[in-house]
Amino acid sequence: MSDVRFTHIGGPTVLIEFDGWRLLTDPTFDAPGRTYAFGWGTSSRKLTGPALSAADVGPVDAVLLTHDHHGDNLDDAGRLFLSTTATITTSSGARRLGGTTRGLASGQTTRLQAPGRPAIEITATPCRHGPPLSRPITGQVIGFALTWTGQAHGPLWITGDTVYHRALRRAAARIRPGTVLLHLGGVGFPLTGPLRYTMTARQAVRLCETIAPHTILPVHYEGWQHFRQGRDGIERDLRRAPEHVSGRFHWLATGSPEQVQL
Repeated sequence: MSDVRFTHIGGPTVLIEFDGWRLLTDPTFDAPGRTYAFGWGTSSRKLTGPALSAADVGPVDAVLLTHDHHGDNLDDAGRLFLSTTATITTSSGARRLGGTTRGLASGQTTRLQAPGRPAIEITATPCRHGPPLSRPITGQVIGFALTWTGQAHGPLWITGDTVYHRALRRAAARIRPGTVLLHLGGVGFPLTGPLRYTMTARQAVRLCETIAPHTILPVHYEGWQHFRQGRDGIERDLRRAPEHVSGRFHWLATGSPEQVQL
């Protein structure tokens, strides 16, 4: 069994530590108050800052960046953090970021290796960051399935910013994750009305019913104006969900490491 420490820093940003490895997801370290443009007339204001600064986090072995082109997943301070850190992201993001960034398309795999530590196999998983046919507008996004020796319950899956869709469901069934770092928030914008660009709790329940993960860790649901479903709304929907799904949800306290058995 593998013991992993998760520290939720805010939004999608999580520090993952185990067996000597230190990994960081989607670094967002800017102070609150600024409005960020997301393209095509959409924007959002950052409402809360990170629980830890980049200096508090310190060096990491790699950043797992689901996408580089939206400020709620990579902001200015996050970009500065990338300048000294190995990064794995989308193939289009790797071209934009340059340097030693590794780019993956959905289904492609890379490995992290270091002496005295278990090798980590990282497979990119599909994301659709909006309604059907929205990718030319919303851009390329991926999730990450992480596998290493000693995982008793199955791989760790970082869903990335995505709505519920067929390719996601099929990928989840192949992965059979034991722990899911689940991007929620039901992102929406006044300009696009009822359309959603990340999963709502109801969509997440449908997904998790099919794969029955051991632990579900919600992230990416607070701190920004464009999140349409915060923790209260998620919990309200979970009260109507089957117990074998809702009972698997665990809320990470921001800024404090929590041990989870994978």
